[in-house]
Amino acid sequence: MSRNFKPLSIFLLLPLLFGVGILSRSADAQEANDLTVKPNVILILADDMGIGDLGCRNGNRNRTPNLDRLKKESVWFENAYSAAPVCAPARASLFTGRYPHRTGVVTLNQQRYPQLTRLRKDETTLANLFQDSAYTTGLIGKWHCGDGAEYQPMARGFDEFEGFVDHMHVPSYFDYKLRVQGQLHAESNQYLTNDLSDRAVHFIRRHQQHPFFLHLAHYAPHRPLGAPENRIQPYLNKGFDRDTATVYAMIEIMDEGIGELLSELDRLKLREKTILIFASDNGPDPLVSSRFNAELRGTKYTVYEGGIHVPLMIRWPEQLVASERDEVIHFADVLPTLMDLCQLEIPGHLKLDGRSLAGLLRGQPVKDALPQPHFWQWNRKDPLYSHNAAMREGDWKLVRPYVTRSIPKEESKRPPALYDLSSDPTESHDVSAQYPERAARMNEALDRWSDEVERDRQRVP
Repeated sequence: MSRNFKPLSIFLLLPLLFGVGILSRSADAQEANDLTVKPNVILILADDMGIGDLGCRNGNRNRTPNLDRLKKESVWFENAYSAAPVCAPARASLFTGRYPHRTGVVTLNQQRYPQLTRLRKDETTLANLFQDSAYTTGLIGKWHCGDGAEYQPMARGFDEFEGFVDHMHVPSYFDYKLRVQGQLHAESNQYLTNDLSDRAVHFIRRHQQHPFFLHLAHYAPHRPLGAPENRIQPYLNKGFDRDTATVYAMIEIMDEGIGELLSELDRLKLREKTILIFASDNGPDPLVSSRFNAELRGTKYTVYEGGIHVPLMIRWPEQLVASERDEVIHFADVLPTLMDLCQLEIPGHLKLDGRSLAGLLRGQPVKDALPQPHFWQWNRKDPLYSHNAAMREGDWKLVRPYVTRSIPKEESKRPPALYDLSSDPTESHDVSAQYPERAARMNEALDRWSDEVERDRQRVP
């Protein structure tokens, strides 16, 4: 009996072993398949929020527990820069990977200057690229890169749009209008920030089974200031003036909505499958009471650090190790970085100003691959490059001074200033007299850049 048992046992075990082999190969195949699944992407942008508006950066003057936690879980860039000190040009660069002047979006007022606030039709957007790669694309919140049917989000690569084109549809956070798939809806019984947060959660629920790109463009804490009184009062009790208390309440409510979005990703088991970026379009608005912003000079509208140096963090669990990076990065870097992380090809005809940060995010030594000089310029209406322009090269920053928030009447004759940000991050000491050759060389480089982007801005379609 014992002699017959062994062959019989092997015979009986063969199907089982064969099945285990199939399961093993299936598991390997599934693992390989998982590695090729396209990650989701969520790009969250605040409006007029400075680095100093994060509780973890200001001694907990205000509450941002979810953003503080997200910062700990992300790659945080200490030297992240918007492309402009105002929202529309900054967004145009973020969408295209190019300096805003090239895109045609150089100012703010879409009613007065429609030709200067429309993303050119020959520009390719992030949404176009994701859409072409079979992603579902959605924008919830603020657009501000072109009015008119041919320039609105659903003509620029977004499958879904639930938001507003500019400030005209948001006279109050409690009374506003949203375009939902082309239809205008008036809302007067909700709070805008909560509404946008809820729509973002519903978007990922609807599209959880398919790769998606979601741009959640919050309006907070942009004017018109407004929040429920019971959310403002605790900050008044701390001794803040009403404007600051309201701004902090607005940011806290936005933070809560981001927390709900993060929780929904966890609930749907999408946490590890989703790249999440948070940033702000520019620094704090000077037309409301000034608040702590890490002692940076300047505000929105200026190319000083307080206007363009912004919070930016990228989270991709199990793919990117949470860390803090000191490299200088720019909004134009976001598009090529996302294409690289998602293993999507950038069409050869696209001429980008940004570079991929993917290697840097993964801890690889790619310092030489990143562009050294970065440039900024903004004034109202047509660009005058003698006004409010800057160049950063390493720790050195050359600034052509800010003159006016109104339309400049003529070219500025004010001399540029040179700052060493390694020892003077608040731009308090002009050292151009000590380093005249460096100042002259950087000013010439700024001239060359100005000429180049202006030619591109005026190119014939």
